[in-house]
Amino acid sequence: MVTDETWKTRVRQLLKAELTRRGIGYKELAARLAVLGVPESEQNIANKLSRGGFSAVFLIQCLDAIECKALRLGMD
Repeated sequence: MVTDETWKTRVRQLLKAELTRRGIGYKELAARLAVLGVPESEQNIANKLSRGGFSAVFLIQCLDAIECKALRLGMD
């Protein structure tokens, strides 16, 4: 049985991997989110990602902000 913590870790790793692939840090992500009208501080983003417990809305906002058009969900 997969726990909620396992799911949170997976989601956190997916978003962090996409940021790393694009060379985008939390400061730049905050700036890009602001352009979309999503006010998030660099520290708030860091807190959300360290917890891993953020909403699907926040995930999609981040993916849109970094122009991620496809997300690979496989664990391979």
